[in-house]
Amino acid sequence: MEAQKNNYLLKITAIGALGGFLFGYDTAVISGAIGFMETKFSLTPSLKGWAVSSAIVGCVIGALTAGYTADRIGRKKALIITALLFALSAVGCLLAPSFTLLVITRIIGGVGVGAASMLSPLYISEISPAEKRGSLVSLYQLGIVLGIIIVYFCNYLVAQSGDETWNIEYGWRYMLGSEAIPAILFLVALFFVPESPRWLSKNGNNAVALQILERLNPKEEALKVHQEIKTALQQEKGKLSELFEKGFRTAIIIGIVLALFSQITGINAIMYYAPEILKSAGFGVDSALMQTVLIGVINSVFTFVAIKYIDKAGRRKLLLWGIMGMIICLLVIGGLYRFDALQGPWLLIFILGFVACFASSLGPIPWVLISEIFPTKVRGVAMSICVMVLWIGVMLISQFTPVLLSDLGPSYTFWLFMVNAIFLWGFTYKMIPETKGKTLEEIEMGWKK
Repeated sequence: MEAQKNNYLLKITAIGALGGFLFGYDTAVISGAIGFMETKFSLTPSLKGWAVSSAIVGCVIGALTAGYTADRIGRKKALIITALLFALSAVGCLLAPSFTLLVITRIIGGVGVGAASMLSPLYISEISPAEKRGSLVSLYQLGIVLGIIIVYFCNYLVAQSGDETWNIEYGWRYMLGSEAIPAILFLVALFFVPESPRWLSKNGNNAVALQILERLNPKEEALKVHQEIKTALQQEKGKLSELFEKGFRTAIIIGIVLALFSQITGINAIMYYAPEILKSAGFGVDSALMQTVLIGVINSVFTFVAIKYIDKAGRRKLLLWGIMGMIICLLVIGGLYRFDALQGPWLLIFILGFVACFASSLGPIPWVLISEIFPTKVRGVAMSICVMVLWIGVMLISQFTPVLLSDLGPSYTFWLFMVNAIFLWGFTYKMIPETKGKTLEEIEMGWKK
């Protein structure tokens, strides 16, 4: 019986994590297509930048609106709308007759990414038993990483299917359109998952909520959790102002700081600009691209480390160790540039070390924490605020990293990221409580003490 419950839980978690897969797929697919699009539409540098960043504008919109939608119509229905947005965007990019329509469909896909980045961890968190919630929500981050790796492979296969002329005319369309396949799979699979029991209880559907909890937990545990949910909901106001009252105010500060600093400590500077960074250090073009693939592999492998240990060691301990590792790596990377010690493997080794430390801590853990620290009645809206801040962080880092590398130079750029990481380490040590093994309701009550 327990094995059946575990299989069922893993199945619906994997479906929820497909939102992360599409997140990674959508944000990375443009990398293979943009060169051919530039030629096809005779894009100026600013229009080329807009083609890439337009999706991020959609991400901010999606993150901002998804929480309200999820709180009103339910987590499952909101996820179905998200899957439709992914599919619509992919088909639109495949068929777009003009650059303007292409950008519009990219923005629609971005709305889907922004919504999924909030809804998928929210859904997984609300269906997961307390003792497994960390590792299950971390599957969402794994989905992102796998989506990025697979789309790089798909882009390569498409590009190899024809010559330059074919790719300029058709290849980039097939790259962008290929997202329709996982999007439709996600859409169909969502009809086979249950609604969040916590959302059902919030809306007075306690009988169905209990049935779902009993499918996911032993009967006694399900009854206990169900009672905790009802008790917590009775004490919640369900107003946004509740987040700014004593206790919950700390939770929203933690959520915002983690979301922002997960982006401004340098990970996307490396993910977006790794080939350029490595080429500037003297690596050849082919070598730089191959090492970028290696960065993706390390990111994937160490995400599994987080999945394995997040519910054993705890969120706080993993964060402290991971951020400390990032600080050391950033210090050394900056030093290698500062003292022109770029010969040999050390730059690559410490970049890979930084990625490994991030992937095992600051990559998945913010998704886990922001999905579990807020009251049920306003969890959707609260997560929307945090995820919107995260996407603003992505916009800032993608926009200003080239400026920082040019004006400050690589050494001071990486040391600036290090200063941000030092602040985050201190904030984590001082402010972030341990939440492993606690039900969402126990975490909520902890803020009120």
